[in-house]
Amino acid sequence: MPELIQSPRLQFSLLEMADADEVFKCITPAITTFMPWEPPVSFSEYKAQLEKRLRAKKPYDFSFVIRLRNNMECVGLASLEDTHTASPELGLWLKETAQRHGYGRETVEAIAQWACSTLGKEGFIYPVAVQNMRSRRIAEAFHGEIIGTRTNPKYDSVVYKIPWKA
Repeated sequence: MPELIQSPRLQFSLLEMADADEVFKCITPAITTFMPWEPPVSFSEYKAQLEKRLRAKKPYDFSFVIRLRNNMECVGLASLEDTHTASPELGLWLKETAQRHGYGRETVEAIAQWACSTLGKEGFIYPVAVQNMRSRRIAEAFHGEIIGTRTNPKYDSVVYKIPWKA
């Protein structure tokens, strides 16, 4: 299990209840546009959701808090799920002020490199809302190819397969 993953500008630590306040402050309706969930209406609702999520966490799923290395500011969350499979699923969201700085690509690269070197993975699944062009560009920057689609009540997604070699 990773304790800390680092990239040039970011660090990724496992999500814990102690992170709840900082993470909650990053969640806005705009951020959840392309998320399958709605923003929590209160901190207590978010805290209850997080407690439930952490209790139900499987040993092969990881949720990471993304922080800037220079000041430890929380800028979002990333996930790597189903690491017991050949192609784990990547996910991420960044708060509005952290977008358009290259942090999404840096996050995917750092977590994919860690998973390749530590877990021996050679590829990832990365589902993205069809209309979320910024996230689609991340997948395409790493030579991701669309291998399928998914539908949920809020939007339709394309599913990328991103090849990776450590």
